[in-house]
Amino acid sequence: MQVIAATGNRHKLKEFERIFAPLGIEIAAQSDVCPALAVEETGETFAENAFLKAQAVHRLTGKAAVADDSGLCVDALGGAPGVYSARYGGEDLPHSEKIKLLLEEIAQAPDEKRTARFVAHICYIGADGTRIDAEECCEGVIGHAPRGEGGFGYDPIFMVGDRSFAELSDAEKDAVSHRGKALRAFAEKLSQGCGNQ
Repeated sequence: MQVIAATGNRHKLKEFERIFAPLGIEIAAQSDVCPALAVEETGETFAENAFLKAQAVHRLTGKAAVADDSGLCVDALGGAPGVYSARYGGEDLPHSEKIKLLLEEIAQAPDEKRTARFVAHICYIGADGTRIDAEECCEGVIGHAPRGEGGFGYDPIFMVGDRSFAELSDAEKDAVSHRGKALRAFAEKLSQGCGNQ
């Protein structure tokens, strides 16, 4: 089975491939199928944005599409950056600067107020129009400084236990991450034939 991943993020694409390969699902990159497609994320929730992306690819190609919308929700910031995680501080601000900005904004927060979660919503639209959604989160805390060389985005400051996401191996991260859990929940629903038209 082939599914088009409605993302231009190569890091997300790698995570999709790692988790779906053992399930016999081949992931095609949006950039290979419809490279000019750009979807504006106008939704107010992760679910709305994931649907917008999957729907756009499905409508353009007529093929099965899967999309993810995810973000970091920091309690000390009232749940921000949330759905604006990728645009936090500005569209073109490098991730290292987004991290710096976030750390500055919560610098005065005591450790017990640095709780946060990564949220991922997966939306799949099959070639026949069947829709399957799954949403999961991973609880953690925001570290005081970036740690680790792996991962991407906010991974260097998102702590699970005594390590940041950026310090975990791919297998360790996939086992506990919001996206890993959401992709597995989606795959389970797909294998059970769940979905709605």
